[in-house]
Amino acid sequence: MSSVMRNTKSHELYYGYTHDLDRRVVEHQANGHWALVYYEAYRAEQDARMREQSLKDYGQARTHLKKRLQRSLVGGN
Repeated sequence: MSSVMRNTKSHELYYGYTHDLDRRVVEHQANGHWALVYYEAYRAEQDARMREQSLKDYGQARTHLKKRLQRSLVGGN
């Protein structure tokens, strides 16, 4: 899965890939104030990794995703 986590204090976004989304959310929460904002599930691991990489490498990919999630990224958790 490809996921987006948001730091509820700094509003920083983290883009990542994981096999176990529940575990990854718990790990992030243990290390700070993180909340899951969005995830995409893929059947093929390579597709999820490619999506993660495009979000990390290309500002346009992040911009499009942020537009889709604009209400989820505003305010609280």
